[in-house]
Amino acid sequence: MDKVRISVVIPCRNEVNYIEECIKAIYQNELHERILLSVFVVDGMSDDGTRAVVNELVNNYPSLKLIDNSKQLTPYAFNLGIHEQKADYVQIIGARHIVSPNYISKSLSILKENKEIWCVGGRLINEYTNQVSSIISKAMDTSFGMGIGNFRILEKSGFTDTVTSPMYPFWVFDKIGFFDEQLVRNQDDDFNFRVTNAGGKIWFENEINLKYYVRANYKGLYKQFFQYGYWKVFVNKKHKAVTTIRQLVPPLFVLFILLAPFLILLNNVLSVLTIFGLGLYILLGIYFSFKKASKTSEIGGIAITFPILHFSYGLGYLLGIWHFLFLKKTPADKQKKISR
Repeated sequence: MDKVRISVVIPCRNEVNYIEECIKAIYQNELHERILLSVFVVDGMSDDGTRAVVNELVNNYPSLKLIDNSKQLTPYAFNLGIHEQKADYVQIIGARHIVSPNYISKSLSILKENKEIWCVGGRLINEYTNQVSSIISKAMDTSFGMGIGNFRILEKSGFTDTVTSPMYPFWVFDKIGFFDEQLVRNQDDDFNFRVTNAGGKIWFENEINLKYYVRANYKGLYKQFFQYGYWKVFVNKKHKAVTTIRQLVPPLFVLFILLAPFLILLNNVLSVLTIFGLGLYILLGIYFSFKKASKTSEIGGIAITFPILHFSYGLGYLLGIWHFLFLKKTPADKQKKISR
């Protein structure tokens, strides 16, 4: 039988704490002998020791290669890695993603057996390094925190709109192009939207999983989700479409909060409805906090995380609307800097 060549692309910058575990998990995958695996760490000129770790691992794994990403942006990393060799399949894995031993083989079998599926990804298992990270991961593991239908909270295999650490047949890139290098954030959402627009389907597979190290502080979380919201509008403008309905909820919620004092003063009906809406949000936050907390001391932290997720995304989205739709601006330089 013919050999199957798979390129694994790892976009990376300053991930010294995670990159070794990430690479070793890839090479510990259970693969048929006819699968030829090449792993490309596309590094944005890390200065924290990441490059030294990768260079040391090259001695143990001959098919591992370190590639320089002088522009230090994720979509460039994706494209540099994909272009490194003409593979049959491309597997993208985040540097903080630790894949299960069956991740690559199961993704490959799904793509080979179902030609209508152009992309496969697995289930996220949030991991944490401190108490704040633990609390954030629990808030992100709820439909209230992330929205109904978000791949982060799916529990059953099925079709979806996007996945993380995806595998694609290489011909998909020949058909619809590569990752948009204008997009500092949401480049995967943009690409997968193009996949579905071209007639492909995206599959979430519950039998494969990856461990994800959640951010360990609220400041980084706020910046991350602010950028998600901001760049989502840029993607929408590019495609002249709202790519998912759930993305509209956080900006509408922020507008509701900003207008709440005025709505309460307008008349009794609006006042009652506004207070009811605020009370419902608080009650849902408390309910999901109790549901996810493993101990009483975590409840308050989880409850606080929900508005941070929602406000940061919503404010970023509203700023994106102002910049891209009203002022017709290009993305602000400040929002091109990846949060850490």
